[in-house]
Amino acid sequence: MRTTKILSILTKGLIATVSLAVLAVTATGWWTYRTATTNLATDDVIVPDPPQTSTSGGPTPLRQPPQDTTILLVGMDSRTDAQGNPLPRDLLDQLQAGNAGGEQNTDTMIVIHVPADPAKKAWGLSLPRDSYVDIKGGFGRHKLNSAYARGKNAKAGQLRQQGRDQATVDRESTTDGRRTLIATVNQLTGLRIDHYAEVNLLGFSEITKAVGGVPVCLNNPVRDSYSGANFPAGQQTLQGVDALKFVRQRHGLTNGDLDRVRRQQAFLAGLANRMFSAGTLTDPTKITDLVSALTRAVVLDKGWDLVSFAQQLGDLSANNIQFQTIPTGRINLPTPSDGSAVEVDPDQVRAFVQDLLEPPVQQQQEEQPPAPDTKRIEVQKPERVQKIASVQPINAGAIPCVD
Repeated sequence: MRTTKILSILTKGLIATVSLAVLAVTATGWWTYRTATTNLATDDVIVPDPPQTSTSGGPTPLRQPPQDTTILLVGMDSRTDAQGNPLPRDLLDQLQAGNAGGEQNTDTMIVIHVPADPAKKAWGLSLPRDSYVDIKGGFGRHKLNSAYARGKNAKAGQLRQQGRDQATVDRESTTDGRRTLIATVNQLTGLRIDHYAEVNLLGFSEITKAVGGVPVCLNNPVRDSYSGANFPAGQQTLQGVDALKFVRQRHGLTNGDLDRVRRQQAFLAGLANRMFSAGTLTDPTKITDLVSALTRAVVLDKGWDLVSFAQQLGDLSANNIQFQTIPTGRINLPTPSDGSAVEVDPDQVRAFVQDLLEPPVQQQQEEQPPAPDTKRIEVQKPERVQKIASVQPINAGAIPCVD
């Protein structure tokens, strides 16, 4: 069935919008969809296409046909909900997340690309939070996860100097923070972000509860005092605070932030498996819980037509999406003011993305990708290739075991 195919692909990496899109194309879900979209937080963060010729010397974004869709999925390390209200104290205590004010760092950034051609694979590309990159807006080189906060803080300072009221400062500076992050990702990857989906700590926790937990698998037991993660080896189902601890842990992992990226990819694969196999989006109770979670803690770009997006996905197959990570160098790159960061070469990243958009003919003819990620090895100096760069891409139709 067409609806089944829509569900199978939407659930893989776009959980923040999946239930809304599917509800919109089912008669029984239309009223719920309209109610949800009325209450859903949106922001005008997608700016018009830049000129075709860059005046700053930067790359001209790679652009696929208009039917292709590229989304930036962001997980915020925010202690407030989508409306700016502080998160519950008990949730913050369970997460060991500090004060309700918190930071505005982006802990998770994944670019989701959905091609118009159903014969091509859709893919999710993880951007490690500690990637040392040039931040758009004249901020210089810093960790990628600071782009949002730097753009927001700079705009807030300008608005305060203009004598604007606090509500205006909060609203407009937040928009500028999101735009700074999007522009930075555009520059790093050579892509053009079409849509934006942001989920905070509360939203992530509530969504995992709504679907009845997410199956994951660990190669080894873990115990981390920083994130609170304490899990045995093997397969298990996590939800709520435990799910957050699973995806937030990076201390005690061999490759730090890069291993956490693998955790996040594996979690999204498990989430897709859970939603597709358990009939989540046909269960009225689970739909109600999902809509409640989405409207409390998710922000989408203004004007995203979710109905058209769902229809675009109708011909994609369940296993036709993979998760990968941008090529990286040293994971302990010393920086002047940001501590240790993850080394990234923008030229290598853009070459890697180009291969994802238009795979070489030999790769297109292969039924399965080789276990080593040869593309990443080709674009990096061999002595700087990390172990994490040699693992096989995660297929969203599986529940892989990770460290």
